[in-house]
Amino acid sequence: MGEDERVSPLKNFLAGGVGGACLLLAGHPLDTIKVRLQTQPKASCTQFVLYTGTYDCFRKTVTKEGVLGLYKGMGAPLAGVAPMMAISFFGFGLGKQLQQRDAGTPLTYTQIFLSGCLAGIFTTVIVAPGERIKCLLQVQASSGQFKYAGPLDCAVQLYKEQGLRSIYRGTLLTLIRDVPSNGLYFLTYQYLKHFLTPEGQSVSQLSTPNILLAGGLAGILNWTIALPPDVLKSNFQTDGKYTGLVDVLRTLLREEGPAGLYKGFNAVFLRAFPANAACFLGFEVALKGLNRLAPSW
Repeated sequence: MGEDERVSPLKNFLAGGVGGACLLLAGHPLDTIKVRLQTQPKASCTQFVLYTGTYDCFRKTVTKEGVLGLYKGMGAPLAGVAPMMAISFFGFGLGKQLQQRDAGTPLTYTQIFLSGCLAGIFTTVIVAPGERIKCLLQVQASSGQFKYAGPLDCAVQLYKEQGLRSIYRGTLLTLIRDVPSNGLYFLTYQYLKHFLTPEGQSVSQLSTPNILLAGGLAGILNWTIALPPDVLKSNFQTDGKYTGLVDVLRTLLREEGPAGLYKGFNAVFLRAFPANAACFLGFEVALKGLNRLAPSW
């Protein structure tokens, strides 16, 4: 599978930041719903669940908090998602560059996958604390118990409790989620770009609808394998009762069974297509602009 142009990690970094901003704006409302569904308490014999599903969570959130309630906790990812995606695309570009002998040497599917895995490792440094803060803010808004005034206050309080260890709680689960899923994410997008390119045309000439299709499908496949560890991560990061990965997994399986690992399924997959379609479109548009402005980078 060949690439039409020399890989530039720097351009990937800048264009990835644009893609990350597009992803957040398109996907955060459903991300809020996803986290609230994943972390709501299990129903007891005398108590009903807070939300019965994606639409019910959406309706109750908007009714109680207004449309802005869907954007609760966006401050932390807003500060982190653009640099996160910038680093993700940088890591992917670097992985490809390290494996690409020259601009005309085709990269294998395995090499593309490994480049994506490298991107997942790179982003964890930013993702883990950002998602810890985001999840805590999203959950407190739905519970009505406001402990944190905002992202900065949340970060300060977490640091005062146990230092950086508290802020980075859930890092291992973030790695387990992001390394293989990022590999599949970039592999799927690259494969679909080539598959959807008409014969005789360059991949760089792929139409906007096809870029959206490839990006959206890549996002869906990414979350297919990322959702179970994401559920574990959300619970581990928002509930201090868990001692580690094995504990949260064992507790969730005991209380809710295997289906508990797919809580928030509808919200995740409703979000995955538009958010990642917007991300890759933003990335491709920004990358083309950079290629015109600075072709030698």
